[in-house]
This record gives sequence, C-alpha cells and structure tokens, in this order.
Amino acid sequence: MSTGAAEPVGSPAAVAPGERGVTGIADRVVAKIASQAAREAIGQPPPGAAPPHATVVVRHDAARIRVHIELDYPGDIGGRCGRVRRQVVERVSTLAGMHVPEVVVQVERLHLAAAFGAARGRTR
Repeated sequence: MSTGAAEPVGSPAAVAPGERGVTGIADRVVAKIASQAAREAIGQPPPGAAPPHATVVVRHDAARIRVHIELDYPGDIGGRCGRVRRQVVERVSTLAGMHVPEVVVQVERLHLAAAFGAARGRTR
C-alpha cells in the first residue's frame, strides 16, 4: 500500500533491479569448491598422496578451472579424470552459479598400489 511519499534514495525500491549490481565470488572460493569436488570424485586418496587442489580464472560468470590430482595405479585414469571433470562442473555450477566451459584435470603423480608392485616382484 503506497502512501504517496517518495522512497528514500538508496532504498532497495528506489534502485532499479538492473542497476543494483552483482555479487562477485572470489577465484579462491571457486578454487576451494573445485578442490572439494575433486576430492569427492576421487574418493579415498592413495597413501602419501597430496590432496587435490585447483586454480581458477573467473571472467564475468564463467570459471575456467585446472585441477591437480594424484591417483593410484593401476586404475582407470581416464575414467577417474572424467568423474573429476563432471563433479567439478556440477558443484561449481550449483554452488557458485557459474558457467564452467573448461575443466583441465592434470594428474601430477601416480602412486603404485603396494599389492600390484609386490605381485610383480617390486618393493619400495
């Protein structure tokens, strides 16, 4: 119900929706979301593996992400990288509301499974 009085300058009703601005999400926040998503996709990391970490470049509402992971070997490396990619896109899109046109998954290190090495006569 309007009283006919003018809205004070700076009140939400006085500023048009398109002129109110936007809330930005810092690159480091998106990187943390991507790192957590990679951890979720990988599951239990190999013993001695560094946790996944991500670097992010955000332009407008699009995030380009590079995720660094360590995996156990032998295993389906391509399949696991694909799961990481899909999980990162889904979580960043959902939690940050950003478009994710690119996720690069970089496998930094492979950890030989102890049972596999022992079966082939190798020791550490």
